[in-house]
Amino acid sequence: MPALTLLFHSSPAQQPQPPRRVYTFSKQHGSAGTKDQKDLLGGKGANLCEMATIGLNVPPGFTVTTEECAATIAGGGALPPGLWEAVLAALKETEAVAGKAFGVPSPDPLLLSVRSGAALSMPGMMDTVLNLGITPAALAAMEAGAAALPDPGAAAIRVRWVRDCYRRLLDMYGSVVLGLDHALFEKEMQAVKGEVGAASDVDLSADDLKAVAARYEAVLAAAGVSLPADPYDQLRAAIGAVFNSWNTPRAIAYRRINHITGLKGSACNVQAMVFGNASSNSGSGVVFTRSPSDGTPAPYGEFLTNAQGEDVVSGGRTPAPISAMAASFPQPYADLMDSLRRLEAHYADMMDCEFTVQEGVLFMLQTRVGKRTGGAALRIATDLVEEGAISPEAALLYVEPKHLDQLLHPCLAAGEEEAATKRGALLGSGLAASPGAAVGRLVLDAAAAVAAVEAGQGPVILARTETCADDVAGMHASAGMVTARGGMTSHAAVVARGWGRPCVCGVGGMMVDEERGTVTFTQADGRPPVVLAAGDTVSISGTSGVIFAGALPVVAPSVSGKLEQLLGWADAARSLGVLANADTPDDVSVAIKNGAEGVGLVRTEHMFFSTPARLAAMRRMIGATEVGSPSEATSPAEAAAALAELRAYQASDFEGILRAAAGRPVVFRLLDPPLHEFLPPDGSPALEALIKELSAMLRLSPDLVARRLKGMHEVR
Repeated sequence: MPALTLLFHSSPAQQPQPPRRVYTFSKQHGSAGTKDQKDLLGGKGANLCEMATIGLNVPPGFTVTTEECAATIAGGGALPPGLWEAVLAALKETEAVAGKAFGVPSPDPLLLSVRSGAALSMPGMMDTVLNLGITPAALAAMEAGAAALPDPGAAAIRVRWVRDCYRRLLDMYGSVVLGLDHALFEKEMQAVKGEVGAASDVDLSADDLKAVAARYEAVLAAAGVSLPADPYDQLRAAIGAVFNSWNTPRAIAYRRINHITGLKGSACNVQAMVFGNASSNSGSGVVFTRSPSDGTPAPYGEFLTNAQGEDVVSGGRTPAPISAMAASFPQPYADLMDSLRRLEAHYADMMDCEFTVQEGVLFMLQTRVGKRTGGAALRIATDLVEEGAISPEAALLYVEPKHLDQLLHPCLAAGEEEAATKRGALLGSGLAASPGAAVGRLVLDAAAAVAAVEAGQGPVILARTETCADDVAGMHASAGMVTARGGMTSHAAVVARGWGRPCVCGVGGMMVDEERGTVTFTQADGRPPVVLAAGDTVSISGTSGVIFAGALPVVAPSVSGKLEQLLGWADAARSLGVLANADTPDDVSVAIKNGAEGVGLVRTEHMFFSTPARLAAMRRMIGATEVGSPSEATSPAEAAAALAELRAYQASDFEGILRAAAGRPVVFRLLDPPLHEFLPPDGSPALEALIKELSAMLRLSPDLVARRLKGMHEVR
């Protein structure tokens, strides 16, 4: 099959054409037939074509499709037959638009960026190579051309830019294509910065950057590899590396964790480089068309002068807010604001964009629908309806179930997590096991939690290595809980979700020492461990899985305002009834208040976990249950007494739930879990103590009680 290309034209309309292997895009040549082609071109490639279509200033380039990625991987990593010829044809078209030649030594050659781009966003999971095309011959020509500039100041700036681009290429090509550890290059960069006293990369002179590049070349030589002297070899290998990054362990793990299936692979976007690191009249930035934090309808982002895109997100330098561009880059800022308005109008959504300013000219590099918090999703959806951009029915699709989870639970006030992290208050992170936020004093065992709340010293946050049935009273008394071990289906996670308590599980680096009354948080960034004592105040977010020292502001949920408006639209559009899961009269009252038409599930077992007295009654019933021969049975009177106590609890709860439901349907599920889940863990001191207690109470031998309890375990 011959390799074909398709030019995208934004001005002269073209007839629709069948899918090709390689698609080219540019502002000058626009595009046709690219809408909704993310499966073929990946999100980045499709959106580049869309930006070209609406006339934004996009550096020219081309996209090699996801189908070619699948074919490359199936072929053991080699590009499929005919693809390289299609790439070369597309490259010729890109050269024509850019007015520069690739692979020809000159003072200003065409350099390329080679980027991945799957149909669904996988940030940071796959690979990118920038400044591709610099060879020893090209480097010499670029430096000679820079040095020949008549203005000495401009010449010095240009020479520094050439050397900065070269050291970046050595780092990225060495890491991405040749498979070396990026830390090897970072070590050499830090060594040079230390020697010359530079605080950041931008403080390095042209000579310093030349020294960095020499060290990078030595890293490659030590590994027995080198940067290819043929720029076409660089390009071919970089495309293959981007395709093969689809199956790196981190990319596979990301797809598994985020349930991303059915994709063919990543597209590969090859684009003319524009240089935010060209001078002090250049820079790069990331901007959202609206705030992803709270939905405020104003641009939200950051900008770095004299920087390439990766500098903005790496954390090595502190960017300026996007509004600062207005004073220092007035025309690019005005062009950016116009581009953002056009993108929102085109996509009818809040967009996340990357851009570069080169010598005072704005280039749009990427756009995608922006990730957002629950509060931002709600405001953006309702604002877009009010602005006439979308319909109420469409707005319902802008707010995901996880957004509602955030909105219907207490949450940390907007911006507080980011601010607390910046000031060093973040203690640790784990699995976001149960949504919501809470602030309280640390307690390290269940009894302490119950005692603190009964004494009016709450709210408390229960910190445990892991939880078990003995902890449920303390869990019920706590405002939230954190565990060092356990996953999304662990005891703590399941119980917390059932009760609507925020919970963070599996917190890496957290160690609970009950004897000393301390919780130690090891810091991943190399800072000394943080040791808190029982009684210290912490804030947790079970929505985002983080723990902070001190008290952060918590916003209570409320079904009013924009949320009430959105739910009204949902009521008008829906055809299904809505029933709630609720286990207590209070739960039912809240559910009915929030619009539930009844209760679809009351989990009886939660009634018996809610207080120490109820759990003790359940355990007496278990101990009084016959499991062996009739001669081992407890007397009917003792069994009846144990059941009567449980019956009284149930009758009281059922009555309260039915009163709260006020005639609406309620479905009760009788005891569901295996009875051993009401017992302490096997081999624990708590189990031994329970056996002795039941033995004395039921006048049975400890061995018989132990056998009875063991007999309650679920058979798998």
